[in-house]
Amino acid sequence: MLRSYQKINRRKSRIINIGKIKIGGSNPIAVQTMTNTLTSNAKETLNQIERAAKIGADVVRVSVPDKDSSTSLKEIVKHCSVPIIADIHFHYKRAIEAADNGASCIRINPGNIGSQDRIKEVIKAAKSNNCSIRVGVNAGSLEKQVLDKYSEPNPDALVESAILNIKILEDNDFTNFKISVKSSDIFMSVKAYQDLAKLCDYPLHLGITEAGGRRSGSIKSSIGIGNLLLQGIGDTIRVSLSDEPEEEVRVGFEILKSLGLRNRGVKIISCPSCARQQFQVIDTVKSLEKRLDDITTPMTVSIIGCVVNGPGEATMTDIGITGGGNDTHMIYLNGKKNNIVKNVDLENYLEKLIRERSKELQIVE
Repeated sequence: MLRSYQKINRRKSRIINIGKIKIGGSNPIAVQTMTNTLTSNAKETLNQIERAAKIGADVVRVSVPDKDSSTSLKEIVKHCSVPIIADIHFHYKRAIEAADNGASCIRINPGNIGSQDRIKEVIKAAKSNNCSIRVGVNAGSLEKQVLDKYSEPNPDALVESAILNIKILEDNDFTNFKISVKSSDIFMSVKAYQDLAKLCDYPLHLGITEAGGRRSGSIKSSIGIGNLLLQGIGDTIRVSLSDEPEEEVRVGFEILKSLGLRNRGVKIISCPSCARQQFQVIDTVKSLEKRLDDITTPMTVSIIGCVVNGPGEATMTDIGITGGGNDTHMIYLNGKKNNIVKNVDLENYLEKLIRERSKELQIVE
């Protein structure tokens, strides 16, 4: 229900496929995460993938460092509900095996995959299996000739590496790929993506690599990824956190929802709380965020502790609550006063109300 007063004009990129997901063009910006289990343990990896998928992950990347992981990948792909990207470093044969074993996309880092001949073999396997590729350029692992030229990682070096590898793929008649030019430095990443966006029309996968833990990593990623998205740059995103994959998905969606680029699930508008609050706003919001993870219907909920801003915010949301005195609170539906609640367990009450409203909105759609 909450309106956006500015629309982002997205960069025109060509469309590729990652399994059943279309990337680029006007398709929704995809949210990606990566597992941190041992891929050789198919059961644990599948469980983690499905937890991430449940809260919205469009695609999931898994590391394939050894033969056991390659073998396990085949079983994982067979039972998975989302497309799988195989993450390959150093061992080009793992990339070939991943394509043969059902990966929807292969992520290779050109700085460590080996000779052009080996890259050509990977391309051949990708073609044979209708598997896309992500060229994953990273400031921490640039090719020797690029580092020799620039002495150290910088935006120009990242872009040059990307262009060199685009040429290899194009020379082999392969265009089903996306590109990333990641760094842990926000300014380096943003400049590299800006420059690359002007030089090609391939889909771009955004991320700030090695961003840190939940708090610091979320902030760095929001600044870097958000900056680019505001410019219309970006077709897929991954928020890299030293945390569980589900948290990466949550933060990724919050970035997109904040910019009006994706509208999955409940968007909570809440006050920071103060001495005027008439119920525990912070505890209520924390609890509801966890409880409502599984809801996919786009909807807005305002949770405001007092009448200063509560009524105004409630007029712009699907559901609103404004704190009143004596444990009495006003409930708003579709921006209008609906009823007063008194002496209720607010978390349970609001969860039930939101779930009911979610079902109603699904029927309308």
